[in-house]
Amino acid sequence: MRVVSRFGLGDHMNFRLLAEPLLSNENFRTRVRHRLKRIGFDTTDWVRVVMYRRCFEFLSAQDPGSLHVLEISGGPQWKRAFKFGSYTATQFPEFDICSEALDRQFDIVIADQVFEHLPWPLRAGKNVFKMVRPGGYFIVATPFLVRIHNVPIDCNRWTEKGLSYLLQECGFPADLIKTDSWGNRACLKANLTKWRRYGWFGSLKNEPDYPVMVWAIAQKPQDTGARP
Repeated sequence: MRVVSRFGLGDHMNFRLLAEPLLSNENFRTRVRHRLKRIGFDTTDWVRVVMYRRCFEFLSAQDPGSLHVLEISGGPQWKRAFKFGSYTATQFPEFDICSEALDRQFDIVIADQVFEHLPWPLRAGKNVFKMVRPGGYFIVATPFLVRIHNVPIDCNRWTEKGLSYLLQECGFPADLIKTDSWGNRACLKANLTKWRRYGWFGSLKNEPDYPVMVWAIAQKPQDTGARP
């Protein structure tokens, strides 16, 4: 016996029209996130969970309330996790990190899922270097084994070693660059068709040959005149 849904295509479209303003409202999304968190459901993208945990541990040890932070193409994750001394975000295309730098320096510069989309990452990295104060840090995270996602273009992938070499070309000394990566085949497969949330059951086992996320924390030397 064929069962016919009580909801037709028109009902589905009407639901989407009603739901979209709510889903785009950050306050509503925050309430939903908190309620899901209470029952143990983590809404973080699975590919980013370990990266955020390790980078947030690093920032927590830096006295976040005293830090002046810049995020390139800023999203909600970092400013939601910390109460920084100050937080500045740029957005493309109003600000293009490949061709410009702000006229001030910051304790921390963050580029989270940005550099894979840049046509000129070396130029961008040199502009970041200008904006990091001596002794400050650049935190950069990029995907590796994930599908092409054109936002608006998709250009680059780096291993840990490749990301270190890029940062060295931008001016950060090799001994002040710490790279890391995480991934496994289950997460890789789960993200082939859509961006999966960590949820309840995602494995955080690391399989080094299958990194889905690569990141680095690079420090600018205190004495920039003493090193290349």
